[in-house]
Amino acid sequence: MSWVRIPSLAPFFCAHVIRTIELLDLAHFEHAVLFDGCEFPWQALSRIKDYLRQHLKPANHAQFIGTPFVGKDVFVGEGTVIEAGAFIQGPAIIGRDCEIRSGAYLRNHVIAGDGCVLGNSCEFKNAVLLDGAQVPHFNYVGDSILGHEAHLGAGVICSNLKSLPGNVAVTWEGRTVDTGLRKFGAIVGDHADVGCNCVLNPGSVIGRHSVLYPSINWRGVCPANSVVKLRQEQQIITRRK
Repeated sequence: MSWVRIPSLAPFFCAHVIRTIELLDLAHFEHAVLFDGCEFPWQALSRIKDYLRQHLKPANHAQFIGTPFVGKDVFVGEGTVIEAGAFIQGPAIIGRDCEIRSGAYLRNHVIAGDGCVLGNSCEFKNAVLLDGAQVPHFNYVGDSILGHEAHLGAGVICSNLKSLPGNVAVTWEGRTVDTGLRKFGAIVGDHADVGCNCVLNPGSVIGRHSVLYPSINWRGVCPANSVVKLRQEQQIITRRK
């Protein structure tokens, strides 16, 4: 497969922290060719549909528990378990040894590597999960990419659409780059951990090994190896009888 090279944005943007090579380890990802020529990982999002059209060979090697729904344009690898109540619309490619739990809703154009968890009451759309990504409870992952062994806590939302018109932008160190995408949620780097009930606003980039405390409303770029803490003031008073 040949891709059109996307011009580098580096001359206009202090971009080392948001380059694909700095966020995602593709060495063992079966679908790494999807990112060929992508200096920035979000550039792969617009390729998912064509990649699936060219590479998808429907087959289902999964073990079913109960009666989940699996569409005709879906490949599922060996060792994967799909529980009752899961709905895989497709087109989609699901790797080996994954868990597709009850209530998982995989809409169109989803690619998941090996050993991923796509959990209960989670929705996925135009998304890529690298090997070992964990999305276990009540999450929305739309137009987003999760790195190797990235983890989303319960209730994390990757919001993918701005309320106002225009493309999604990525902002870093006071500079802004237009991604060219009307819908783009988040890039969550390898081994990053996003705490319960966080909202990743459109254009969020979370660096490798970073941790976001629960309930953070995040926007922009979080550098690698960071901890983002949320400080709340709480008041305890005596209950009136």
